[in-house]
Amino acid sequence: MSFLISRCLAIVAVFATLVACTGQNPQDLKEKTARATVEMKRDAKAVAAGIREGWSRDKPLDVNTATREQLVTLPGLNGHWADRIIAGRPYQKPDDLVSRHILSRAEYSKIADLITVKK
Repeated sequence: MSFLISRCLAIVAVFATLVACTGQNPQDLKEKTARATVEMKRDAKAVAAGIREGWSRDKPLDVNTATREQLVTLPGLNGHWADRIIAGRPYQKPDDLVSRHILSRAEYSKIADLITVKK
């Protein structure tokens, strides 16, 4: 038992030495780590948004065949709206999303240039 206690004390001593050597207290280290994590998340979201924008710009999304995951990449659309679009298929023209009350005119205007309907 004393071996286990001495081993634990040795680990605590090593940890304390490492913290002391860095010149930072643990709270400062936690705060820096938290800030770095927030920055990485923000940057990752920006990259993902850029990829979605580039993909959508070059290739309009066919609302008759798009998956739920593809639809939620469109600006302003979440899972609820994607499910409504899928449930209302097939569409003859993109504007059917408004005329059939799937999306409001304002919601449709955000994605009008990014979608198409192929028959």
